[in-house]
Amino acid sequence: MNGLIKSLLALTPVFCSLPLLFLGFDIASDNLGANPIQALHIRLGDWSLRFLCITLAITPIQAITRWRGMTECRQLFGLYTFFYASLHVLVYLFVDHNFMWSLIITDIIESPYIWLGVLAYIIVFLLGLTSSKFAMKTLGKNWKKLHRWIYLASVASVIHYFWQLKGNLTEPLVYAIIIVLLLSFRLLAS
Repeated sequence: MNGLIKSLLALTPVFCSLPLLFLGFDIASDNLGANPIQALHIRLGDWSLRFLCITLAITPIQAITRWRGMTECRQLFGLYTFFYASLHVLVYLFVDHNFMWSLIITDIIESPYIWLGVLAYIIVFLLGLTSSKFAMKTLGKNWKKLHRWIYLASVASVIHYFWQLKGNLTEPLVYAIIIVLLLSFRLLAS
């Protein structure tokens, strides 16, 4: 069993880096469509949300299978959620708005969906900063309380996704269903 866990841990960063590799290939081959900045936003945001869902799914999987070997993978998936969310934010700040803070502040004030994205990112940022064993020891009981905010981040992320779309809502609806199922499991298990 230890060999399987070590294999999973070794393959997790490879698996989690593949979306970035494919995105880099699409950037290099000019294959992001008519609006490449929007494509960057959406793909990085999608991967952030996917890794958030995977992170949240680890606990139910462990509870159902009674196998505790995925705890370290959960941390890695959480850190990749933070990584892709950070890239999503950096594309917004740097590529889309060129760090022009007056435009960014105006955009935030005029676009309520960004408020939820900022809320979700702040939570994911704090969780990423406090994911180490040192932070766990330092925060003590408060560490677990802080890391439960991931549920608020997941809800805010899905609403952020819904509110920014103007057309096909299928994908955010799928994420919403996944998040509701994962949150329901958490509530029932408590």
